[in-house]
Amino acid sequence: MLEEVERWLATRSWSVADRPLHRVLAAKRAAGLTVSVVLPALNEEETVGEIVAVIRHDLVQQAPLVDEIVVVDSGSTDRTAEVAAAAGARVVHRDTILPRLPAVPGKGEVLWRSLLVTGGDVVCFIDADLREFTSDFVTGLVGPLLTEPGVDLVKGMYDRPLGGAAGQGGRVTELMARPLLNMHWPQLAGFVQPLGGEYAARRSLLEQLPFPVGYGVELGMLVDALHLVGLDALAQVDLGVRKHRHQDGQALGRMAAAIYRTAQLRLARGHLIRPSLTQFERGDSGFEPRTYSVDTEERPPMTEIAEYTTRKVA
Repeated sequence: MLEEVERWLATRSWSVADRPLHRVLAAKRAAGLTVSVVLPALNEEETVGEIVAVIRHDLVQQAPLVDEIVVVDSGSTDRTAEVAAAAGARVVHRDTILPRLPAVPGKGEVLWRSLLVTGGDVVCFIDADLREFTSDFVTGLVGPLLTEPGVDLVKGMYDRPLGGAAGQGGRVTELMARPLLNMHWPQLAGFVQPLGGEYAARRSLLEQLPFPVGYGVELGMLVDALHLVGLDALAQVDLGVRKHRHQDGQALGRMAAAIYRTAQLRLARGHLIRPSLTQFERGDSGFEPRTYSVDTEERPPMTEIAEYTTRKVA
């Protein structure tokens, strides 16, 4: 491991217990900053309501840390929107944001568009499929941004159990993202969960970053932030345990392909000869190929969007 990374681990890796809520609240008041929490959601009616309710109770009603909770629905066919609204979130449908630009499927697309419908100086992203959620996730992520002026982005780190076994989740991280980062961006080798969906950042950073529209968004954001603001502006916080719905192996393969593509673009900005992935499923006549396109589109930095800059001036 690079000496720089060892030093970073000692100075930019914290625990949620390092910043009690009362300290984070005092720092927020002193800095005069606002906090938005964004949940990207697609068919998460079973979990999104509980997450919103916990944040609203603990960090809006009991302690004024969070100024807005926004669920961006990316086309749910279940009751995600109704459940989230009933729990106290403002629900915005992806397609109503920046309607002149047709939306494409993907998590990164939703996160990018969320900047247009939120106003917080600090934006905290929380996946909507978490189970046994606690508000420590939000407090832990935004705490360093409110108490450390030199920190611009904070990633969550946690244990990810799989089928009752501790530490076996995060398969795409271990098989794809971690090798890529260690070989090509060794300064980022200290991140425990580089692909984790729970992180917070200053709006002033997020609005300068391009957003891969799909699963590559977390890796792309981390790499681009490193080049834009440097390693010392990045941090991570131990949030304990993250429990969520796990995807099957083929879905993980498609995720890995999108992440590889995101890395490839940042390594060379070169041409990918075949931006697709073929996988196999057993059918009536044997193994049958299924070919999927790999996310290759990226949204530009939000500062290049006229509607966003107009809103800021207004």
